[in-house]
Amino acid sequence: MGNLSKLIIACLILIHIKACKKNPAQLIKVEEVSAWCIIGFDALERTPEQRIALLKEMDIKKYGYNRGKGDYSLLKHEFKLAKENNIEISSVFVWLNANRDSIGKLSDVNEKLLTQLKEVDQKPAIWVSFSNNYFENIDDQKSIQVAVDMIKYIKSRTDDLGCQLALYNHTGWFAKPQNQINIIKEIGLEDISMVYNFHHAQGDVDEFSESVKMIKPYLSYVNLNGVKKEGPKIVDIGKGDHEYEMINKLIKEGYDGPWGILGHIKTEDVKVVLERNIEGLKSLNTRFKNSTK
Repeated sequence: MGNLSKLIIACLILIHIKACKKNPAQLIKVEEVSAWCIIGFDALERTPEQRIALLKEMDIKKYGYNRGKGDYSLLKHEFKLAKENNIEISSVFVWLNANRDSIGKLSDVNEKLLTQLKEVDQKPAIWVSFSNNYFENIDDQKSIQVAVDMIKYIKSRTDDLGCQLALYNHTGWFAKPQNQINIIKEIGLEDISMVYNFHHAQGDVDEFSESVKMIKPYLSYVNLNGVKKEGPKIVDIGKGDHEYEMINKLIKEGYDGPWGILGHIKTEDVKVVLERNIEGLKSLNTRFKNSTK
């Protein structure tokens, strides 16, 4: 075989490998997903011990620590339990409200959260989001500056903890992908990322083909949910109208995780909710497999 033929074959192999990397048949590994919004969203109101036991029973190896009922008195205890049971607390949610949180002076709840985190060994990512009351009655340029100044302050606090910082799309002005990207670019730091949540994506559906190209370089996490443009916000994975196509677009754009699934229903046993979402994710995986046959 001549050198030219060998070169052509090598090029074809490389093209095939690159194509496979964007192929939606590269499925989401169910055993690697994390659980999100399971504290304070559980009709059984599990204790930290019961929550860790549940995650072990379900073979879920990581989860996020969300606000719950705003009581952080057991945070250090829960982190200790998680570590002892080889479960990772991968993220902690920080919610900022203009009525309580300002530069140099956070609310008592958020101060307590950061103080507690300073005393644990693990270094979870801090997922931060803003109440829309920061951005009411001001234009985009002013809103960006308000967000940039506050995020710089929060980042100084998270750097002190040794934690990474990610912007979390909740609702309102701050939730729009383009606004978050503009904020990150204005700050000019490469270690601020984005967390994209499907349960806050109803308004993004029509533009998602373009949005996914913008957000992909910044993504550090995607939390999955069923997506219906008209709502409701919380829908089981596989029961919405758009999540299959949205996940497909993310994978084709090169995003390969990490992924999260939700509890987020206060009136149900969170175990049942997580089980439904796991089954929904498996059903989407089957669709991805069948689409490539």
